[in-house]
Amino acid sequence: MPSKTFTVPAISCGHCTRTIENELSELAGVTHVSADQTTRVVTVEWDAPATWEQIDALLHEINYPPAPENRLNVLS
Repeated sequence: MPSKTFTVPAISCGHCTRTIENELSELAGVTHVSADQTTRVVTVEWDAPATWEQIDALLHEINYPPAPENRLNVLS
């Protein structure tokens, strides 16, 4: 199961973390999402049909893009 842990600089409050968790959880194939307000770190795990490209695109769409240095570090 692929997973990724990355920083989202735009996280500033609990609403931000809930939005990220809720939106990503709705993507077909995403099995786990956790976002931390204090560290601004997000961890996401997924299976097919989800892909990192879809997850990254959704994060950009909801205005919570990963920090640029973290965008391609996917563990599978």
